Amino acid sequence: MENGCANLCGLFKNHKRRENPAEDWPEKIKNNNNKLVVLKEPTGREIGLRYELGGELGRGEFGITYLCKDRQTGEELACKSISKNKLRTAIDIEDLRRQVEIMRHLPKHPNVVSLKYTYEDEDDVHLVMELCQGGDDLLHRIVSRGYYTECSAASVIKTVVQVVQVILNHSY
Repeated sequence: MENGCANLCGLFKNHKRRENPAEDWPEKIKNNNNKLVVLKEPTGREIGLRYELGGELGRGEFGITYLCKDRQTGEELACKSISKNKLRTAIDIEDLRRQVEIMRHLPKHPNVVSLKYTYEDEDDVHLVMELCQGGDDLLHRIVSRGYYTECSAASVIKTVVQVVQVILNHSY
């Protein structure tokens, strides 16, 4: 939670944010073509060969999440596509790398989205994940309900604490 970063990535023990992340992976910041390379070991480079991206599911500061369909099996997944143009600093790049590494090491859990595959092309990084249907975010649920009973609030908090415990127990 250094530098005002209040996300779960900062909870990992012995994993401090580096002052200059580019020093750790200079070959990964720019390759011979002077193109930005973010992921150390992506599953592939051409996501379109295996997946068909569909409609938009959500949007965040760095990327857009799309419905994603496996061309071979028909399985529906979610694909978070992060534009490399949005990764303006070495810290942005390291944060994305750390997010991918954390997701790769997490065990299966009913309240944690699982990362299936990663792809990187010239313009975007794509994270293919399990599709979570009907799961409005917690803030939306609180606002729409207007209130929570003490028992309901305790149940939500218990789930959040259990997920944090799972993440902390599997930190690297």
